[in-house]
This record gives sequence, structure tokens and C-alpha cells, in this order.
Amino acid sequence: MASNVPLKNLLSLVQNRSLKTSTVPPNTSSPSSFTVQHLLSSSGLHLESVHSVSQKLQIDESDLQNPHYVIGFLKAHDFKDAHIAKLIHKWPAVLHCKVEHNLKPKFEFFIENGFVGEILPELIVSNPDVLRRALDSRIIPCFELLKSVLGCSEKAASAFKRCSVSMMSAMEPNIDLLIKEGVPVDRIAKLIMLQPRTIQQKHQRMVYAVKALKDLEIDSKTTVFIHALRVMLQMSESTWNKKVEVLKSLGWTEEEILQAFKRCPFCFTCSEEKIRSVVDFLVNTLKMELRTVIGRPEFLMLSVDKRIRPRYNVLKILESKKLVIGKKNMKQLLTMRENNFFQNYVIKYADKVPGLLEAYEVPKQ
Repeated sequence: MASNVPLKNLLSLVQNRSLKTSTVPPNTSSPSSFTVQHLLSSSGLHLESVHSVSQKLQIDESDLQNPHYVIGFLKAHDFKDAHIAKLIHKWPAVLHCKVEHNLKPKFEFFIENGFVGEILPELIVSNPDVLRRALDSRIIPCFELLKSVLGCSEKAASAFKRCSVSMMSAMEPNIDLLIKEGVPVDRIAKLIMLQPRTIQQKHQRMVYAVKALKDLEIDSKTTVFIHALRVMLQMSESTWNKKVEVLKSLGWTEEEILQAFKRCPFCFTCSEEKIRSVVDFLVNTLKMELRTVIGRPEFLMLSVDKRIRPRYNVLKILESKKLVIGKKNMKQLLTMRENNFFQNYVIKYADKVPGLLEAYEVPKQ
């Protein structure tokens, strides 16, 4: 780490390297080169990162106290050199923050509410936006709202790490809407824990998604409603229509498509290309009836190359050697856990059938 190198040696090293990496003449002092030297000696940033940071931030030689104070404050709160390097790279202006008026009050709030040890640096580095938001009007209301729904500070802290504080204003009206529509609070809590940014969608978008699910007659009290809501919020209306048209072109009726969505909402996260390839392989290679595929929409989420084809190859070989008697139920074999299939159909027969392991190998991308 750069912090372990004596300062005079480090500065000498930077000057030598700058002959190769900088267009500034060796005897010319510039604010940029000074910024690079200062950041390296203070935070352990790699040279390549510092050059990009120095494009966005200048530190005056006569005003070094605040950057030093910021870095010292971060290190006093369990920030390692790597944390500081990432934070400065993401948001160089952190070095201009006022410790007493900005950083200290926020850090005290986070620590009081469960962000201790490694959790605090992880929060700040992953979401520097919290340092730009007002403590009283943004951060505290956001955290308290999460705690009121999730029931405790620990869960609120976990969700807060993955929230966007800048989008907090949409959270409360969205939660109120879901409660009004009959979604149980524990389901809303589950949604927030699974994917907190879902609840931070623009309110108009949330209203649209909830109405669409009501039109599909998905019960708001069920777990599937929450999963369907997550999927619906990810898609535009045009994307939804494209996937419906693809399934129709493959022989599905509109009613069958809607029933498939109700049963397995996440199948609609698959691309149109993936949907086509899975249905084609199941129907034309495995000779599975289309109504069987329609009845098991979760098949659309399986990978042809990583699961369906390798298992099909193994079964073909075992049937040809008469080691598997009768036609096995492909529906069961496709959904069987990886370890169970590998042990019962590959390892079990590997000594008797040369090439079986190779047939099960996933092709390299």
C-alpha cells in the first residue's frame, strides 16, 4: 500500500513515473501534479485512479488541512486505504467536506443505528450520495420510515445500504398505496428487504404497476403479487407487449400467457431471444408437448446451454446403454437440483460409460 512508503520516497517515485505518464515538463509544477502526489501520500490511491480524480478535483497547496482532516476522520472510523481510495474515486469532493458540520453528525447517526465496524465504510463507499444529503430532512426520515415498516434498526440498516436517499420522497406514498390496496405490511417489508429500490420507483409508475396487476386479478394479499410487482416495475409497456407477441408466435394463447405470468412472474424477465431458444429446444429437440411447457412457465428461466442440453445429452447416452430403463420424466429431471442430478445420473455411471462426464460439461463461452 502507498501509505507504507515513506513520504519522501513516495514523492520521488511519483516524480520519476510522471516523466513517463504526464505531459507536464519535469521542472513545471502544476496543481494537478500536486493533487496526484497529495492523494497518493494521503490515501493509498493507485496512480491510474489519481490521474482521473485530479481532473475533477484541485487541492490548493495552501489549504491542505481539510483534506488531511477528512482522511484522518475516515481512518478513525475503520476506513482502510482501499475504502478511502474507492470513495475518493467515486466522489472526489469528499475531501472538501466539512468534518464537524457534515461528516461527524451523519457518522454519529449511522453508528447509533447499527452501522458499526466494516458496515459503516461499506455503506459510505457503496452509496456516497448519503454524504451529500441533509441529515434532518432526508437521511433520518428515510431511515425511520424503513424502521417503521421493517420493525427494527438492524433490518432498516440492511435495507438503507441499498436505498437511494435521493429517491426517498417516493417511498412513503408508495408504501401508503400498497397498504391501501390491501398488501400486508409483512409483504411490503419482504419487498423492501429483497429489493429496496423497488419501493422507491416514481409514484406514477407504482400506480401504473399496481393497477396492471389488479387488472390481471392477482390477489394483493399473496406473495406472488410482490414478485409480480417487482417484475412489472422493471418493464415498460412496450417490453411487456414484445414478450407477449413472442409467446403468441410460439403458439401460446393470451389467456395462457397471463396464467403463466401469474404462476411465475419472473419468467417475464427473460429476453425474447431466450424465450424462443428454450421453447424451441424443449419442443423440437426434447419433443416435449407445448401444453407441458405452457404448464411449467418456470422452464423459460432455465439455460439451454448450462442445464437443458447437458442433461439431455446425459439421458440420451444412458438410454442408449440401457442403463436407464424407460423414458424418464424430463419435467422432473430438468428441475432436479444440480447436485442430485450430478450424483444420480453422472457420477453413478461415469465409470461404466466413457465420455459421460464430457457430455455433461458446460461449453465455454
